[in-house]
Amino acid sequence: MIIKSARVHIVSKWLKTIAIRKDSNVRRLVPETRRFDRNTLRAMLNRYGMVYVKPVSGTYGNGVMRVEQSGGSYAYQSGETKRKFGAYDSLYRSILIHKRKRPYLVQRGIRLLKYKGRRFDIRVMVQRNPRRNWETTGIIGRVAHPKKIVTNYHSGGKPTAIRTLLQSYVSGNSLSQIEYRLSKAGLDAANALSRTYPGVNMVGADIGLDASFHPWIIELNTMPDPYLFRHLKDKSISRKVLRYARALRRIPPARLRKSKALVKKRKAR
Repeated sequence: MIIKSARVHIVSKWLKTIAIRKDSNVRRLVPETRRFDRNTLRAMLNRYGMVYVKPVSGTYGNGVMRVEQSGGSYAYQSGETKRKFGAYDSLYRSILIHKRKRPYLVQRGIRLLKYKGRRFDIRVMVQRNPRRNWETTGIIGRVAHPKKIVTNYHSGGKPTAIRTLLQSYVSGNSLSQIEYRLSKAGLDAANALSRTYPGVNMVGADIGLDASFHPWIIELNTMPDPYLFRHLKDKSISRKVLRYARALRRIPPARLRKSKALVKKRKAR
């Protein structure tokens, strides 16, 4: 299976948001997202009570803050650090120091479902297949570290089968329907993104579920980690994801990886 494709990586979360919001079906799945400034943060806190403040360009959840307003008090968490403030101006000044001069976004906070008291979201992998059509090839949950707000694997998140995460909420047909909606949301988002950026050939859609099981597209990654799916018990999923990734020239051929690993092992002796 050979798929020739130019590889496009879109770093800016803002540009990706603009691109997918052009699609009316996808727009309703995207939490309100704005450029960060004093007035925007205040307005969105007043509207939603909780928001996420994140860098326009960044990976592994680095620099992401969960900001909350309750009555006349404010708080935010970044990493494992929590800070509280009695006035909005104090909160805003602290965030400015934390973010330094990097451009940031403010996104409506989605109160995610939890598994054993820990928030989780879902990574939906969508890839170009041999016919050049988009195909959902894998779905996996990501459970946040107990003391952190982000679910990224590199920040301590735990990859977990989606059925394990949802079995305490729903079962049977309802579970299958949620899986279908997640798959379709990822597929629709990839299609919408590729209309603006035709060279994109692999998308990892990070999707959150609220208490009504509404899928919210939190973020799209055009350089998603295909090896994440190796954590699933069903190895057929990771085999397919990796096979497509190799065909798209996103990862080295299997034989090349094995030879490199062998050389590394020999050098270590």
